[in-house]
Amino acid sequence: MGASVDGVVEAVRQTVVAAQVAGSIVQLDVKAGDRVKAGQVLLRIDARSAQQANQASEAQAQAARAALQLAGRELERQQQLFQQRYISQAALDQAEAQFQATQAQVKAQLAQLALSRTQGDFNVVRSPYDGVISELSVALGDMAMPGRALLSVYDPSALRVTAHLPQSQALGLTDSSQFQIELTGQAQPVRPLKVQLLPTVDASSHTMPLRLDLPRLVGVAPGMFARVQLPAAIGGQASQSGQSDPSATTAISVPVTALVRRAEMSGIYVLNAQGQARLRQLRLGAQQAGMVEVLSGLSRGERIALDPQIAARQR
Repeated sequence: MGASVDGVVEAVRQTVVAAQVAGSIVQLDVKAGDRVKAGQVLLRIDARSAQQANQASEAQAQAARAALQLAGRELERQQQLFQQRYISQAALDQAEAQFQATQAQVKAQLAQLALSRTQGDFNVVRSPYDGVISELSVALGDMAMPGRALLSVYDPSALRVTAHLPQSQALGLTDSSQFQIELTGQAQPVRPLKVQLLPTVDASSHTMPLRLDLPRLVGVAPGMFARVQLPAAIGGQASQSGQSDPSATTAISVPVTALVRRAEMSGIYVLNAQGQARLRQLRLGAQQAGMVEVLSGLSRGERIALDPQIAARQR
């Protein structure tokens, strides 16, 4: 196993529930940390204005139905008179047009009534799925406005760890079976169920996000610290050139990209046993094929950080 990077636990499915109507919060049934079921009532918003609008829509719909009945009877009379040749074709056409216009008004009023009833349901806020209330942004009596966040809920059955890897190392990761995750409260490292390297690169840090889906674990929640052990680590080992015989005098070489140059000083970040990076000054020799010889300052077998920018932030 190679070096490690820090990560954070997050929920795969997390929802910020916002208000869709305005009104005072008159009932609040949950608090942060509560477990909720799908469809469970979380809070209620004052629905008096919505009820009044609903009653007005129902009254208008009833009036439209009555007008439609009257227009239907009038059309029947006009048709009978036309058959007896007491009225003209134009009068009959006018009666038919009036009936069709009344029909359209009834449809419009029924649609308005359905909309009013739907908006009345917005005064009751329910949980979108089985989950845990992670944050409650309002209190009883607060004013809810359309778009204002009321609370946050997440699904504890689907968690993942997100870490950021330097681009040079992230592109070389191919074997997901070697990943291990160290979590607070877990005696043994956890193997992820699925590993996904997102094809995006942060322009400022030149890192790529890595997502590792977690199995169901007790005591793990979003926001917790995690340490991801990588198969292709940020840290490598100082390589040696020449013969493999340990008794032979061989030179140590490191990648040029791992060097830190500050004025007259050339150095490299060396990882200690705890994985912490420490800057160490080196005396360098010849450079060839992207590698530079280390004359002093580094011992064979010590681990180094291949990306100095990432190592500097993790000190």
